[in-house]
Amino acid sequence: MSCGIAYDTRINSRHFAELCAGIMVANGFKVYFLDHYRSTPELSFLVRFKNCSCGIMVTASHNPPSDNAVKVYWSTGGQVLPPHDKAIIDRVMNVQEIQQANFAQAVKEGQVVFCKAEVDAAFVREVKAQGFPGPRDVKIIYSPLHGVGRWAAVPALEADGFADVKVFGPHAEPDGNFPNVPGHVSNPENPRVFDAIIERAKTIGADVVLASDPDCDRLGVAAPKTTDPGGDWGTLTGNQIGVLLTDYVLEQRKKAGSLSPEHYLVTTLVTTEMIRRIGDSYGVKTDFNNLVGFKWIAGRMDDLGPEKFVLGLEESHGYLTGAYARDKDGALASMLMAELAARLKAEKQSLHEKLEALYWQHGYHAEGQLSLRMEGSEGMTLMQKLMAKFRDAPPQALAGIPVATVRDYLNQVTIRDGTKAPLAGPKDNLVILDLAEEGNRVAVRPSGTEPKVKIYSFTYQPAELLHDLDATRQEMSERLAAIEADLQVFAKSV
Repeated sequence: MSCGIAYDTRINSRHFAELCAGIMVANGFKVYFLDHYRSTPELSFLVRFKNCSCGIMVTASHNPPSDNAVKVYWSTGGQVLPPHDKAIIDRVMNVQEIQQANFAQAVKEGQVVFCKAEVDAAFVREVKAQGFPGPRDVKIIYSPLHGVGRWAAVPALEADGFADVKVFGPHAEPDGNFPNVPGHVSNPENPRVFDAIIERAKTIGADVVLASDPDCDRLGVAAPKTTDPGGDWGTLTGNQIGVLLTDYVLEQRKKAGSLSPEHYLVTTLVTTEMIRRIGDSYGVKTDFNNLVGFKWIAGRMDDLGPEKFVLGLEESHGYLTGAYARDKDGALASMLMAELAARLKAEKQSLHEKLEALYWQHGYHAEGQLSLRMEGSEGMTLMQKLMAKFRDAPPQALAGIPVATVRDYLNQVTIRDGTKAPLAGPKDNLVILDLAEEGNRVAVRPSGTEPKVKIYSFTYQPAELLHDLDATRQEMSERLAAIEADLQVFAKSV
C-alpha cells in the first residue's frame, strides 16, 4: 500500500503533512512525499503516476487564513466518492488510538520517499501535452495569490513557450496569511483581487492577467475589453472562462481531426448551459447532470471512459483536459488561456470581444450568485426550512416570469402544474426552479462547508432573438437583480 502526500503554503501545512505521513507509515503505507509547496492537481497526478492506494493534500483551498484541512484522494487520483467517503468518516469516528511513526526516521528508512523532482518533470510534461501549437506572443502577469502557483502554473507556461510571464510581486511570496490580498482571502473568483494587478498590467502593457488560488486548482482571469491594454479592463466569471476554453479546445481539436460524436464534455447542474450549446455546435456530447464539486466530474470521466474525454469544468473556476489527473488544474487552465489570448491577439481580438462573438453565435447567457448566510445555533434549522419551502411552496414567479417547473433532486421528482413525475439524476439536497422562459432558471442548495444557502441564477436570450447585445446585457442584468430581490423577500418569509 502507498499514499501520495503534498501540501500548500497555508500556515502549518508542512507540519500537518508530516503528521499525515507519520500516521500512514505507522499503518503500513509507503509514502511518496512532495517535499515543497505543490498544487492539488499535482497531488492528483502523483497518486496516478505512482499507482498509490490513496492521496492526501493538505490545503483549505481559498478559505480564510485561519483555516487548514485535507483533501482526500482515492486510487483513481480523484477525491473520494460514495461509498468510500462515508466509510472513511465512519472509520475515523471509531478510531481508539492514533499510531504515528517519526517522520525523519521514516525518511531515513525509505518509508517516506521524496519524489518532487521526478514528479514535477512528469507533471509539467503531461500538462504541456494538453496544449496546442500557435502564437505565443503575449505579455502575461500571473499571480499565485501567495500560493503554490509559482511551482505549477509558471513552469507550465514556460514549458509551453511563453517567455513574457511576469509574476506579480506583491503576491509572489508563499504566505498563508495572504497579506496583500483584499480581505486576506486568496479567491480568484473575487474581482477585487485583480484591482492592483490590473493597474500594474496597464502600466507595462500586459495583455492578460491570470491568477490561481493557494493550491492552484482554480483560475481567475482579467483582460482588456478591447485590444488596447491601456483601456478598460474587466474580469471574467468562471462560466465565461469555461465558455472561452470550451470553444478554444473544441476548435483546436476539430482542426486537428481529433473529435468524434463519441467525445464528450462534463459539467454540472449549476454551470452555464452555454457549454452544452457550444458542444452541440461541434457535434460532441455534454454530460451535465452532475452535482456541484469536481469530484463528480472526475468520477464521470472514469464512468464514461477517459479516452473520449475532452474537457471538464464547473462554474467555480475549475477546468481540466486530458487524463493525467482527476481534479481541476489551475496550471493547465493558465496555459490554455494564455494560448487563447495569444491567438486572439494575433487576430486583433480581445478575450471579451471573443466572448461577445460567441454570444452572437450561441445566444446571450448571464449568471448570478446569491449566498444567504444563516449563522448561529438556529442557522441549520433555518437552512432546512428554506430548502423545504423551495420544494413545497416555491415562489410562483421570479422577476415577473412564472415558475413553470420544480426539480427536487432530494426526492427525485419533477413538479409541474401540481403533477409529480420521476426525476432522472443524482440524489442530493438541490432544488432547481425552471422559469417559463427557456434557459432561465434558479438552482438552490445548502453549502457543504459554510452556514449558508447558495442560489445560482441563469438567464438566456436565444441567438435568433438577439438584436442588440448591449441592450440585452442590460436587460439580463436587471432580470438577475430582480430575481435576487424576489429571492431575498422569499427567504425572509421563512
